[in-house]
Amino acid sequence: MQRSFLQRFSIVGLYLWGFRISVLLIVLWGSFGTFQAGCPSVFTLCAFKSRYSADVWLDLLVYGLSQGSVYALIALGYTMVYGILRMINFAHGDVFMAGAYTAYYLAAAFGRAGFLNRHPLLSLAAVLALAMITAMSIALVLERVAYRPLRRAPRLIPLISAIGASFFIEYAFRGFFGSGFQAYPEWQVFKGEWAIAGVGILRTQAVVIVAAVALMVVLYGFVMRTKTGTAMRAVSEDLEVASLMGIDVDRVIVITFAIGGAAAGAAGVLYALVFKQVHFFMGFFPGIKAFTAAVLGGIGNIPGAMLGGVFLGIFESMGPILILEGLRVPGIYPTGIPAPYQLKDVIAFTMLVMVLIFRPSGILGERLATKKA
Repeated sequence: MQRSFLQRFSIVGLYLWGFRISVLLIVLWGSFGTFQAGCPSVFTLCAFKSRYSADVWLDLLVYGLSQGSVYALIALGYTMVYGILRMINFAHGDVFMAGAYTAYYLAAAFGRAGFLNRHPLLSLAAVLALAMITAMSIALVLERVAYRPLRRAPRLIPLISAIGASFFIEYAFRGFFGSGFQAYPEWQVFKGEWAIAGVGILRTQAVVIVAAVALMVVLYGFVMRTKTGTAMRAVSEDLEVASLMGIDVDRVIVITFAIGGAAAGAAGVLYALVFKQVHFFMGFFPGIKAFTAAVLGGIGNIPGAMLGGVFLGIFESMGPILILEGLRVPGIYPTGIPAPYQLKDVIAFTMLVMVLIFRPSGILGERLATKKA
């Protein structure tokens, strides 16, 4: 019994528990400090009163939802490909970039012709369609050229191929379209705010959230309610048995890449609506963050990817102010960490490390069998 007790509480286990407790204390300390901003000292207790109003927190929440919705759409491509092939498609972020960048030229042409603002919904639908078709086409080429010949290779080989494909797409677009930033045209109808339940929300953010949620609902319904979706879930469960049952595995894999690419293309346009610019390297950080969202929700789990994307977007939006600004250290950071919002990328990647340490399977992640893992 004593030996079993010692095995359960190894040095590594104790270290990880200590690390978890330390992270929890830092989060609580930072959050407490943020809501004690009006106190003369971090050690002085007073009524909770943040230096930010409720409207600011609500703005951060809505911004996080819009950003998280984009992450969720990109994360779907990661999680669907992993669910079927057990590989990480690290070129997926550049598929996202390719859709947004290509659609920029159609949007710019519509803007010059005046069509963009005369027919805003029709022009937005056309821009989305072009982005989705372009991203889907590139995803299918990747599957056929970079991944299918390596399907039975050791797992590290397709990963290296994905990284190489990522660099190829990035620098191909740089060579074709230049290295500068392109300002995305703005739809006049989406400027300003809408009052929803008495709360002012930027129109672009509302459009992004509604469009992303609609696309995710359609995708989830396709996977769960159609014969092709059933075949995708069967291949995800066991590729070889699905093949023996008469399912065309190659066709299912092609459809999976096509759907993931189309979702990434739509996410690219929605991202451009919020940030209003595109460039050849724009897919790197959103791609890595979407991968973080997929891991957070449970890679291989479609609802998990959606939930992980939204959660990461909200945490990245609110976390720097909520936690970092409240980390007041007398003599070092008496008013909290300066310019905390510049550390929002650190928040996202720290979240990835935390998930891998605390819950590697993610929030809704499946428990993989030894053969599948």
